[in-house]
Amino acid sequence: MATSRPTERPVPRTAAQTSSSTRTAAVMFAGFCAFVTLYAPQPLLPMLARQFHASAGAVSLVLTASTAAVALAAPFAGVVADRLGRKRVIVLSALLLSVPTAGAAASGSLTQMLAWRFWQGVFTPGIFAVTIAYVNDEWEQGVGAAMSSYVAGTVLGGFSGRMISALVAAHSSWHWSFITLAALDALCGVAMWVWLPPDRHFTRSRSGASAPRAMLSHLRNPPLLATYAVGFCVLFTLIATFTYVNFYLAAPPFRLGTTALGLIFVVYLIGAVVTPVAGRAIDRIGHRFTLVAAFSGGIGGICLTLVPHLPAVLLGLALTSTGVFIAQSAASSYVGRLAQGARGAAVGLYVMFYYTGGSFGAALPGRFWNRGGWPATVGLIAAVEALTIALCLLFWKPAATGPDQESYAAGQAG
Repeated sequence: MATSRPTERPVPRTAAQTSSSTRTAAVMFAGFCAFVTLYAPQPLLPMLARQFHASAGAVSLVLTASTAAVALAAPFAGVVADRLGRKRVIVLSALLLSVPTAGAAASGSLTQMLAWRFWQGVFTPGIFAVTIAYVNDEWEQGVGAAMSSYVAGTVLGGFSGRMISALVAAHSSWHWSFITLAALDALCGVAMWVWLPPDRHFTRSRSGASAPRAMLSHLRNPPLLATYAVGFCVLFTLIATFTYVNFYLAAPPFRLGTTALGLIFVVYLIGAVVTPVAGRAIDRIGHRFTLVAAFSGGIGGICLTLVPHLPAVLLGLALTSTGVFIAQSAASSYVGRLAQGARGAAVGLYVMFYYTGGSFGAALPGRFWNRGGWPATVGLIAAVEALTIALCLLFWKPAATGPDQESYAAGQAG
């Protein structure tokens, strides 16, 4: 007589048992969400200049407003997350980010657009900066794979935001571009709420008094301060290049439309492929030589864009963006080597300087553009890249003395 076996009830999956692939996908969504809106208006700038009857320099403040807000908010995002919890801040920031993104769609003036873009920047560090801390806290194994997924999400988000905004604006209007991006932010927020496991290793901080002291000590470290200046120059170069090249390519002899301007960001994907190889180069030949080589190629690339043929311009942009991504990898990981303590505060300061550089990169070249067009803008960008190389040669050690203590993906180039 056969005995009936007791029916086994399925054991509910706990947050700790959430599949690795699902939570890794959620981390990728975080990287995507953080950068899908930040630089999305770049291919729309000529269109927005016509809409608001603004000069190239004035409409570039659409980028400056957000990057300046990121620079202001980044040092405090970690402090808020230390009190409220990592996942809560990541999800809440993504959902809140969708509000000013949708609000930008209803802008009736450039001033209103700038206000909404500022609030986009305020909420952005709550996603990217806190996600880095969340991964390092919650992943007991496979941290490298998780961070690689995050970085892939940032690159995909930066490219997709520009491409989506250009395509939607070309076939409908720029208003619908922002509405579409707002919907993506909200969907990413819901996905992270569902798929990210709750904080398990989070310890609530009741005091942030030590943070200012730690930041002050980092600012007294000359090589670290020079590295912050390098970060400033790195994003300055990227934002200046890909903001004003839109005006250059929209004018004769190129006369590119909005969709074509969005497509030029395909060159970012080259950098996404090359950058992991550069990471191995950093370990082998050191941060200093890697950055010098990257920005030397960047100077050649930005000068190549002066050739009035589209293939040459695209090649120059590819060299410039790849140089920026490699330099960012070298500089952000070098912070971990230089900071002897309070590395979270050190990274927070790096992010602040990095995005401050992006703010100036959107605004300052406007003066050069108004006086000398793209050639004058190229001269400024090449000078900033040369300054970056000089800072590196003066303050960084000639070669790495060992493997990095810690590697950060803070404030990706996007």
